[in-house]
Formats: sequence, C-alpha cells, structure tokens
Amino acid sequence: MSHQKPTIVLVHGAFADSSSWNGVVDRLQAHDYPVIAASNPLRTLVGDAAYVRQLITAVDGPVVLAGHSYGGSVISAAAKDLPHVKALVFVAAFLPEEGESAITLSGKFPGSTLGEVLHPVPVALPDGSRVNDLYIQKAAFHRQFAADVAEETTSVMAATQRPVTDVALGEGASAPAWRDIPSWVLVATEDQNIPHQAQTFMAQRAGATTVSVSASHAVSVSRPGDVARLINEAAQATL
Repeated sequence: MSHQKPTIVLVHGAFADSSSWNGVVDRLQAHDYPVIAASNPLRTLVGDAAYVRQLITAVDGPVVLAGHSYGGSVISAAAKDLPHVKALVFVAAFLPEEGESAITLSGKFPGSTLGEVLHPVPVALPDGSRVNDLYIQKAAFHRQFAADVAEETTSVMAATQRPVTDVALGEGASAPAWRDIPSWVLVATEDQNIPHQAQTFMAQRAGATTVSVSASHAVSVSRPGDVARLINEAAQATL
C-alpha cells in the first residue's frame, strides 16, 4: 500500500457537468486530497472511456476513480488494467458487465421514469453518424433528477445540463475494471433514473462495499457529505 494520498478523479454522468461535484470537491480538498473533476464528453461509451483513461494515465501516483450515473460505465472501462487506479467508487451509478448497456440495466428492475421525460435533439457526431442528443425536459428535471435539491438550484441545473447521446446509453460495455479493482457503491434509494434495486443488484454482483442513502439521483448535489465520506473511505483503504 502507498502512503501517498491518492488523486481523486470524479467523472460526472449524463444530464450533468463537473459542477455537480462541487460540494464533494470542497470536502475532499478540506482533507488535502488532490482532486480532478473530469469533463465527460457523453458522446460514445468507448470514446468517453478513452478520454478519461488518457486523463488518469497522466496522473502521477495512485488514483481513486469515482463515477456518477453513466460515469460509472465510463470509469469501469477507463480503469481496466491501469495498476495505479487503486479503488473505484460508484455513486448512484452503473456497474455494467461486459456487453451490458445503461439502457438495459436501468430497465432491469421497475422504477425508472427517465424515458418518459427525455427530449431528443438530432445531431451529427464528428464521424458524420447521426444520433440523438438526449435532454431531460426542463419542466420535469426537478422531479426526475434532483427532487431533494432546492428548485432554484435545479432550475440552473436543468438549463446547464449536458446532453448524452442515445448511442452512448445503448452501447454495450467492455470488460469491467470492477472485477479487478476494489469497489465502493453508494445506492440512492429515491433514484428515479436508475432504480435502487438495479443499483443494489450491480453492487452485490461486483462484491462492492455498499452504503445506501435516502437521496435522489443527484446525490452528489443533495448529499455531498455522504458521497465524500464514501470516497474518503475508499481512499483510506489504499493507504
């Protein structure tokens, strides 16, 4: 084990941006962790994972990699066979097995209402392929994504949300890093995007250390202390 404090790399998911980690970043920096809140492109799973992998490959010393929502799929692919990634933390996130997609996992158990409130916008990727950028309808954003966050905050979150492509959410995962790297999972029990049963199923399958928090999908915003506490626990285990 290392005595060097790991760098915490945070990867946001769909319909959010790096600022969704702000409360978590504040708390981790107060404990003297170096922190990077990555900007997840949200274009394709393989491309997003490659981008994050390049970022964490450039970090000197040990890394604890945390992902929220679709960011869990990204970190699981990005960390594969990188020995300096010492722990994975999944925050209301996907832990896909090889071949599974975010769409299949969110539909594995009842409870997700995300599909009913998505607004698709046709766009072209750099390679010319046509896809849909998916947004959560602004009128539904508070209820769907962040019901336990103040509405004046969620109105800004809705306006600044980062869209994800339908291709990224439907893309099958590669071999998962959680098979080889110790993992921690925070289950958000009031999640309307990824049903808590699905989160619990994936956590148990991965043999992860798991905590449950009564929170919406936007748990890093509504309960940053709980998220930072779990990340700190994972980081301490690497020392």
